[in-house]
Amino acid sequence: MPTFPAVLDSLLRRDAGRPLITFYDHASGERVELSVTTYANWVAKVASLLVEECDLERGQRLLVDLPPHWLGPVFLGAAWTVGLTVVATEPADAVVCGPATLADHAGSAAQRPVLACSLRPLGVRFAEGVPDHVRDVGVEVWSQPDSFISYDPPSEADPAIEAAGVSLTQGELMATAAAGSLLTDGGRLLTVANPTSPSAVATFIEPLARGGSMVLVAHADPDRLEAIAAAERASAVYPARS
Repeated sequence: MPTFPAVLDSLLRRDAGRPLITFYDHASGERVELSVTTYANWVAKVASLLVEECDLERGQRLLVDLPPHWLGPVFLGAAWTVGLTVVATEPADAVVCGPATLADHAGSAAQRPVLACSLRPLGVRFAEGVPDHVRDVGVEVWSQPDSFISYDPPSEADPAIEAAGVSLTQGELMATAAAGSLLTDGGRLLTVANPTSPSAVATFIEPLARGGSMVLVAHADPDRLEAIAAAERASAVYPARS
């Protein structure tokens, strides 16, 4: 069973230029498209940030507290590249959050890394700054390299995700995704679900493992989803529409 880095490396060798994540935000009008190469570059930058700036190590726990956004799958991939376990609840050795929950986590920033994402277009910094000790991802990520080589790479037995007392290793997660049923191999999945949520992580991992792609819509206007599905040539929708 492969690890996340092995799956991503295989995609880079096969078809690096194809779209992997397309993101819409109906509230802001933003549209972002990440090719496999662009996604891998972001994963490398964030992995370097986690290791070199935050001193995180394989086996530690990262709480991902982000709403539906293209940076969610980036942090998932970076965590698994480093060998971190992604968790949705405490305890955690570090946390990544958006503006809506920054105040909830800022108080612990002197004791552990707290990385805050503004969720503004192009991943830029917070316009008003962040509290003391909090790391603004939009400031710190740009100086990180576009490639990352782990000195202690994860194995298929490393825990990848833990929720409600259930843990999946990287090998189990990738194998489950490869055998999933959300879309056919090479398909394009339109979703409004949060890919960082344990219940919806398959909306990103399954397209990744099956050579497909994801169209993620935040603050979705239901009346516009059918047009987006047609424009993006989505072959499946999750959750399925009645």
